[in-house]
Amino acid sequence: MRYGIYGGAFDPVHLGHLLLAESCLRQARLDRVVFVPTGVSPHRGGKDGYRASAEHRFNMVEAAIADCEEFLLSRFELDHDGPSYTVETLRYFKETFALVEPELFLLTGADMFNDLPRWREPAEILRLALPLAVERPGSPAPYYEGLASFVSGERLNLMRGLTVHMPQVDLSSSQIRAAAAAGESIRFQVPHCVEAYIHAHRLYRD
Repeated sequence: MRYGIYGGAFDPVHLGHLLLAESCLRQARLDRVVFVPTGVSPHRGGKDGYRASAEHRFNMVEAAIADCEEFLLSRFELDHDGPSYTVETLRYFKETFALVEPELFLLTGADMFNDLPRWREPAEILRLALPLAVERPGSPAPYYEGLASFVSGERLNLMRGLTVHMPQVDLSSSQIRAAAAAGESIRFQVPHCVEAYIHAHRLYRD
């Protein structure tokens, strides 16, 4: 089984997130994509770095992917004590899915992909999973040579062949939060169920 692991704040989840997951699912021929909302991020100053609570972020993703049987949702990082490091998440899924001998793929935008050498235990990350670098119009190109010291040339070439392309979608969670805070429309930027959830719980209002 080929599993794509897709971590992120999802604060809130929007159509760009879903399109990225769908693009990876189809182009890399994955069996499932697992959405993993981050808990205590080492980059965001802990749980206070998010505008919506962990439960709200989880619930919004759950609603957004409810009708997509290829998309799964995990609470691992939300329930994990301490900062959520990608290498620990990948170890968890490698063990959790051990019975089906999983191939793990790490879904990431090209900008995050290029930062991978600075993550915790990059060589172990690349041993556990193959990164899927998603190229979007206007985004930087994946810099595969930056990983050359962590993997074999054969594995590096395999990564190059897995580059995913997706249409340009100029959406960001920060823009959506700002629009919601100002009482502006977020329709067609997030799934309808997520829009309704944000309004019902008055999320992102100052």
